[in-house]
Amino acid sequence: MRPVTIVRDFQIGPTASLLIKMGNTHVLCAVSVEEKVPPFLKGQGTGWITAEYGMLPGSTNTRMQREASRGRSGRTYEIQRLIGRSLRMMVDLDQLGERTFRIDCDVLNADGGTRTAAITGAAMALHDAFGKLAAAGTMPMPKFTRLAAISAGIVGGEAMLDLDYSEDSGAEVDANFVLSEDGRIIEAQTTAEGAPMPRKQLDELLDLAEKGVSELLELW
Repeated sequence: MRPVTIVRDFQIGPTASLLIKMGNTHVLCAVSVEEKVPPFLKGQGTGWITAEYGMLPGSTNTRMQREASRGRSGRTYEIQRLIGRSLRMMVDLDQLGERTFRIDCDVLNADGGTRTAAITGAAMALHDAFGKLAAAGTMPMPKFTRLAAISAGIVGGEAMLDLDYSEDSGAEVDANFVLSEDGRIIEAQTTAEGAPMPRKQLDELLDLAEKGVSELLELW
């Protein structure tokens, strides 16, 4: 796995924030809390967790046009939904009261694995937000399950963990895993890019992902 650095309280405005660096992939995750829920949850006494994801224009080698000017891509919506689904697995939403936790994940530098770095960083930032609200007496500290995400793949016939862009772009198999602290699978996305893969390769990638997630959880 690439070197991982966590910088907490990177922004002072949100309830909680952190910058996660996995090699040259850097993602800023910030949690804002709203004392309301979407209309479909109003009056039910439950909370909501959602996420937004975006890549800054200078995050890649060639400038990306801002999505605010061209509209969000299908890839962006897919990643946002993935982050939101994963975070909602952390906690029983009934413990949150009627409030929304909105996590913004902005990619500052992209070198592969932006979605998995965003999930890991967002989960840690959400945990920090829970702690700050509990310390302030706003809500009780909820029971939660820690989680993290990591990419893996088959490159040159070899199983590898936490692929950077050059490795990912040439991978025969590309995979992303979101795992809970007790090893349960929250999400698994695996694609054979060239030829169908045997079951043993999937097992090998999952074993690597479990190792990577356990290392990431030590940073909590």
